[in-house]
Amino acid sequence: MMAPMPTSHLLYLHGFRSSPQSAKARLMAAWVARHQPGPVWWCPQLPPSPQAAAELIAQGTASWPRESMALVGSSLGGFYATWLAEQRQCRAILLNPAVDPARDLASHLGEQSQWHQPQERFFFRPEYVDQLRALQCAGPQRPEHYFCIIAKGDEVLDWREMTGRYPGATIKLLPAGDHALSDFDDHIGQIGEFLGLS
Repeated sequence: MMAPMPTSHLLYLHGFRSSPQSAKARLMAAWVARHQPGPVWWCPQLPPSPQAAAELIAQGTASWPRESMALVGSSLGGFYATWLAEQRQCRAILLNPAVDPARDLASHLGEQSQWHQPQERFFFRPEYVDQLRALQCAGPQRPEHYFCIIAKGDEVLDWREMTGRYPGATIKLLPAGDHALSDFDDHIGQIGEFLGLS
């Protein structure tokens, strides 16, 4: 995996009910902080509304140089990262990415709590399913821009569907693992190579 140039700006997008306090987000932030000079790092708390989340990340990265920016997206964040990567034609690392969240989250309507702060609650509204459908895009235009880490042991998403969504991309298919990628630390080195920051 050869990056065309070192990443200058890096966006991390967390998954459904997750936050910047997730283990993967914190490990990635720590890795970036150790790398000097490191890229501009942004890991926002995404709003429950997919439309609002898309507007937030599009506006927040509007001035970023597409040739040296990159995205890391986990689960639902991987879906958002794919949407933005297709818009900007930039690199993206996808961690067990959601393929059809409109279908999968239709059964999660109503009040939800955050994994890392259970006292923080939000409502996942019916219109959010339509907003997810509006963000769905076709297969990757530039599959070489994608590095996917997918666990066969994912208890939430089907690894076959995830791998099938990104034909031609670099895919690291783990023989076991879980949805949270509990061994994420083992993969940061390869992520760094893809980002041109190893």
